Amino acid sequence: MKINEPIIALDFPNKEDTFAFLNKFPTDQHLFVKVGMELFFSEGQDLIRKLKDRGYSIFLDLKCHDIPHTVEKAMTVIGKLDVDLTTIHAAGGSEMMKAAKEGILNGCSTNNPTKILAVTQLTSITPKMLKNEQLVDVPLEKSVINYAKLAQNNGIDGVVCSGNEANLIYKNCGEDFLKITPGIRLLGEDVGDQKRVMTPQKAAEQHSNGLVVGRSITQASNVIEAYKTVKKQWLEGK
Repeated sequence: MKINEPIIALDFPNKEDTFAFLNKFPTDQHLFVKVGMELFFSEGQDLIRKLKDRGYSIFLDLKCHDIPHTVEKAMTVIGKLDVDLTTIHAAGGSEMMKAAKEGILNGCSTNNPTKILAVTQLTSITPKMLKNEQLVDVPLEKSVINYAKLAQNNGIDGVVCSGNEANLIYKNCGEDFLKITPGIRLLGEDVGDQKRVMTPQKAAEQHSNGLVVGRSITQASNVIEAYKTVKKQWLEGK
């Protein structure tokens, strides 16, 4: 799967704010957008259908994490939505990941089923938090690589990881295993609640396959120019 444009995080509370933002782009411009928990729980499947009617690629980021049976049933529903990407938590373990894959295949009616990404460690997690709060007594990078290899061995298509770990996952899991990177910021921007951030160009150089970009675009004074800047820097680093 080749992604040559930023994945825009639609971190809005409702469809009105979402389409007010999207309407700033030309109607014929293809976009890759991410719908997270806030927006999906607010607007539901109808929003996904409206985005698909515009021809957009969609990353439905719900981070499923439950017992295998529950995740399988949830992913069967997501498979029917025919989105491009969706997420689970790698911490759910191998049986849950296998069940997630089975659910997607059961739900999808096309020859190109939704690709599943496993969340390794959130980009808001620091090594100190990993040790003191999760009681994981290995370096953060080792935890991320372990989750990535576990996901790959259980049929998952890739991971969500920070740009800091993307190159290590590339070396351990190869080019075709997707490495989708949030926590992207342009130089000089506030990092907000993210801890492990990176510029678009640097993330590309670290073998990220795709970037998830929210505030750098959605809160920019000139949305179109911000989008073009992120895309340009991303392509320059590839």
